[in-house]
Amino acid sequence: MLKIKSFSFNPIQENTYLLYNELKDCIIIDPGCYFDEEKESLKKFIEQNNLHPTLLLNTHCHLDHVFGNKFIADTYQLALHIHEKEKLVLAYAPTSGLMYNLPFDNYTGEFIFLKEGDKITLGQDELQIIEAPGHSPGSICFYCSKQNFIIGGDVLFRGGIGRTDLPLGDHMGLLNNIKAKLLVLPAETVVYSGHGPATTIGEEKRNNPFLN
Repeated sequence: MLKIKSFSFNPIQENTYLLYNELKDCIIIDPGCYFDEEKESLKKFIEQNNLHPTLLLNTHCHLDHVFGNKFIADTYQLALHIHEKEKLVLAYAPTSGLMYNLPFDNYTGEFIFLKEGDKITLGQDELQIIEAPGHSPGSICFYCSKQNFIIGGDVLFRGGIGRTDLPLGDHMGLLNNIKAKLLVLPAETVVYSGHGPATTIGEEKRNNPFLN
């Protein structure tokens, strides 16, 4: 059984997720920790709960989701898991950081590429990779069917969808992927988004103005 801890980090208020099991192994998804106190907050939670980070994952590589990649990789000796199409986005992230007056040191280590249908395992638990590009060219979601939740990045929000006016965005592609790959999940599936509160697939099917 996976437990989920979320943190809201950096000036863009990005949601970082930490998933951990009864064996104290954990996965860190989209570490957006920018300030030193944010990095310490994440590290302190890991230490206080005696957790052992085993995987570093990005749903996509826009700057607010990758600020802490290098810190996590260096601290816990982890390689970064992303979709191959996000490598270009990650390389551009420091340039975006300068535009927003948020300079940072980018991840420069090994990559492990994920694609549709791949599975991430943590003990007895499993996350299925769902590709849902549009907000970013290699956006992926991490779906746990056993516990009915999905870590969706900036694909789907409560009452909204990811913006598509950034480089390599695709509005119709995003809408089509949401409808074909996310809205087909059980209505009770909890969606943990990259920003803002959690929602459910059923709630968004009923009320999301972008999907009606």
